Amino acid sequence: MSNSPGLHTLSNELLKDVLDFLDTDPDSSINIDRRAYLSVESFRLPSPPVPARAHDVGNFRLTCRRFADIGISYQFTKVATRFSRHGLERLDKICSQTHLAKHTRKFSYLVPYFYVEGREQVEKFLELESRHHSLLIPSLFRNKAEDQRRILQMSEDTRVLRKAMAAFVSLQHVQILRVQDEADRMLLDALQESELPQASMIDLRWTPACVHATSTVAQALLHARSPFSRFSGPMMSSQSALVIKDRIPHTVSVLASRLTCLELHFDDTEALEERMRAASRLFKTVFTAAQNLQALHVGFPSRSPVDLGLEEIFHSIHWEKLRAFGIQAWRLTGDEIIQLARRHRKTLRGLRLRDVQLRDGSMWKDVLVMLRSEMEQLDWVSLRRVDYAKHFDELWADSMEVGDGSLGGSESDEEDDFPPHFSVPGSDNGSVYDADDYDYDSENEHSIADTDHGPEANEIALSPNTTASLPFCTCSRSSDPAGADDLGDNGAFVMYQQRKMWEKWVIGRCPEHSSN
Repeated sequence: MSNSPGLHTLSNELLKDVLDFLDTDPDSSINIDRRAYLSVESFRLPSPPVPARAHDVGNFRLTCRRFADIGISYQFTKVATRFSRHGLERLDKICSQTHLAKHTRKFSYLVPYFYVEGREQVEKFLELESRHHSLLIPSLFRNKAEDQRRILQMSEDTRVLRKAMAAFVSLQHVQILRVQDEADRMLLDALQESELPQASMIDLRWTPACVHATSTVAQALLHARSPFSRFSGPMMSSQSALVIKDRIPHTVSVLASRLTCLELHFDDTEALEERMRAASRLFKTVFTAAQNLQALHVGFPSRSPVDLGLEEIFHSIHWEKLRAFGIQAWRLTGDEIIQLARRHRKTLRGLRLRDVQLRDGSMWKDVLVMLRSEMEQLDWVSLRRVDYAKHFDELWADSMEVGDGSLGGSESDEEDDFPPHFSVPGSDNGSVYDADDYDYDSENEHSIADTDHGPEANEIALSPNTTASLPFCTCSRSSDPAGADDLGDNGAFVMYQQRKMWEKWVIGRCPEHSSN
């Protein structure tokens, strides 16, 4: 028999290397000023563990106490909990075991639509509709509606969330997501298609769910004096901002002072601009208190860019530590972008201007020249789907979909082609994330495509100590446009090839002459 050493003789470091092949190293993270940060760290939906890998990690931990201790962080660094009886019971069990809860760094709260009215009508409606929708089981929805009513009536979610936030002593990142399981989605479809009178009596909404989830999570974080510093709301309801403004203004202000990273994406379209203006004072309170912000993103649906002034939301606030800033789907003047960027020219290393449409009288070349000449710390800029507002409106009038493909976009740009729902195997009731109108980045450093998530997107950033960052003239070696008049900006529309060239031109400045 062989006397070769067994697995138990390996060092902890080598065992972690073995586990890295089964699951991503839980200690790894993307630097806050990297181009992928605003996307991967916050806007990418939490990935369920691959069943085989989760099984392997579980078996590894069952081998012995030492292996159990080494593998524990690979299972509990990220905890995702659904607002349901089963989900809250599981969260309660996890946070009751301090040796598990202490490893949790990211908490994702998956919240379904709330039954606002007609809870008692659901079963009767489904009995009548069962002839056409055989997979809609009345008893299933009766139980779901009753569970939701009981949780809210007994404040069970509030109790468990407070317990969890207190137990998660290493918590860094909190995320609130809208979630649908397949049954919920089928019910919503049936309600929209049905002509039965009961259908109009059943009211499922995201806004009250978003308001309740945000309020209870915020109060739990405050009650626990949580060490968290990042918050992501990639599917927020604009109406929730107004309710939160009236319900928990002090709580929001206190929590904002702890933030280093904040991502908010409002994905509804009804009265969006009116509600955002009504919430302007709340944004001022939050952003004034959030003086430690290093990364900030505020966005809206790509198909409905808002006609809001930047300062209606950001109120001319200067964040001394801001390193990455992103906005999505705004109609702006060039001067608005220039003024905000100029306030942060000494610290900003990344700028994301997704779906920004310039108003009449502004030209992109003026913005680009300022970014190239004055933003000396800028390592990357994203101009995905930027255009002119008039041209965008013309495209929208002729088409239900607006994307890079309408003007010769590359087929390798895959991030627009995400499915409307993401299935999550093994989650509560087969959960499905609703991603309609939700523009997330699938940044992939190994992609060979010249896209927003290609290799050049991240290779741009150089350490200040590398020789490549030392001043030397590259003017004669560059094939980039020499000046603003060579950028091909016609003030009417922006083609895919143009914006990709512009992104490179902005950060491809000559190290020796860029300040001249």
